[in-house]
Amino acid sequence: MQVWFLAIKKNNFSIVLSSPSGAGKTSISKMLLRSDNSISLSISCTTRPIRKGEINKKDYIFLSDKQFDAAIKNNEFLEHAKVFGYMYGTLKQTVDKFYKKNKDVLFDIDWQGYQQLKKTKMEVVGIFILPPSKKELIKRLKKRGRDTNYEMKKRMSMAQSEISHFSEYDYVVVNENLKFCVNQIRNIILSERLKRSRLINITSFVSKFRN
Repeated sequence: MQVWFLAIKKNNFSIVLSSPSGAGKTSISKMLLRSDNSISLSISCTTRPIRKGEINKKDYIFLSDKQFDAAIKNNEFLEHAKVFGYMYGTLKQTVDKFYKKNKDVLFDIDWQGYQQLKKTKMEVVGIFILPPSKKELIKRLKKRGRDTNYEMKKRMSMAQSEISHFSEYDYVVVNENLKFCVNQIRNIILSERLKRSRLINITSFVSKFRN
């Protein structure tokens, strides 16, 4: 699928998707990546244990606490934060690699990471994903079937905290219908790509029509 007019060059940017657990962020990310080969996913580092079915360096880069602390001391992270008792972070080299390949970069991170990214020199677009209701959020979390009652209560408490930061984002979408929500986010990304300030050679391109 062609997603860009190749004669016009643009500055690449980063897209941050944030949401409470259970709002569909992971499913949305996968659908975006399948439909747009101009986007690459930034794989986060984490200290949490690997789960059944996960693959190291594909789902996450799994690090020990010691390795993570060393990366912080060496200033290797663009952002890092503690979530549910474990550390998560994005390596600078990961994003640099994608930018060199002329890719826009998709981040699946929380509000803490987004705030840190905004303080860098990167161009960052923040999209917050809301569930359609509290009842539906609880239903989706239960459907995943991997949390104890205690963990469910903890996730709901964290969800309320996460949602309180929605106003800090550039865009907010409600994931009531997955396909519709993904299309909304695709439209946001296209609009951001078409911003005149991002089009590097638009002046020279337009000048060709004056002769």
